[in-house]
Amino acid sequence: MEKEIFKLKNISKVFGSHKTGDYAEVLRNIDMDVFEKEFVVILGNSGCGKSTFLKIVGGILPATSGNILLNEKDYGSEVPRNVLKRFGFIFQNNNLLQWRTVEGNLHFILEMMKLKGEKWSARVNEMLDTVGLLEYKTVYPHELSGGMKQRVGIARALVHDPDILILDQPLGALDAITRKMLSFEILNIWKKTQKTMIMVTNNVDEALLLANRIFIFSPAPAVISRSFKVDIPMDERTVKITQNKIFNELRKEIDELLRTTM
Repeated sequence: MEKEIFKLKNISKVFGSHKTGDYAEVLRNIDMDVFEKEFVVILGNSGCGKSTFLKIVGGILPATSGNILLNEKDYGSEVPRNVLKRFGFIFQNNNLLQWRTVEGNLHFILEMMKLKGEKWSARVNEMLDTVGLLEYKTVYPHELSGGMKQRVGIARALVHDPDILILDQPLGALDAITRKMLSFEILNIWKKTQKTMIMVTNNVDEALLLANRIFIFSPAPAVISRSFKVDIPMDERTVKITQNKIFNELRKEIDELLRTTM
């Protein structure tokens, strides 16, 4: 087994104040271990707190209480800014800079992190090649399709060589055909890079294609209602995955669980 890279203990999140009575409890005592090179997917019904949890994992929001451990170092309830270079982020909206070319968008992240030199320029080309967009590096975002823009977003998240990739519903804004195609591309990118990935999605089929483990969140305040190990061999995670017995058994069980927790 790979070593544990991330440990979350009793993570809770409350917005507002108990004193005024104007508050909302979103997460309650979430425990999760994530291992190096693992692909973890979080599933749950809309509004259950999945994205809030992901923002806490990635240091965008602090937890109200609980502990976040990265490589066994305890950072308390908030990942500090000096550790954020270890994360890459992919969001539903690609948030590309429209006045920069494809390669310019990747260089922007390197500039923000003060990573300079031939090594990092080569890294831009390497990541664009990984997502199949090297020949589009001088193109501007408005000239790209939705799927291509999201692939630029993936390359940008990887360019500074993070340890952990955070994916917050990265395919949610795409049409069904592009979404399915890009889900296979994410799987191939994970195979190539072997990055630890933590992803939120509402799509059960997508989760079963990509994940090593799936965590089901209950309605808010979210707790982990179940977790599933996805023992589908990688060579069977193809366009024919829906014919796989394990896939269909897990899909039925997860669908029923999500229906009962709506």
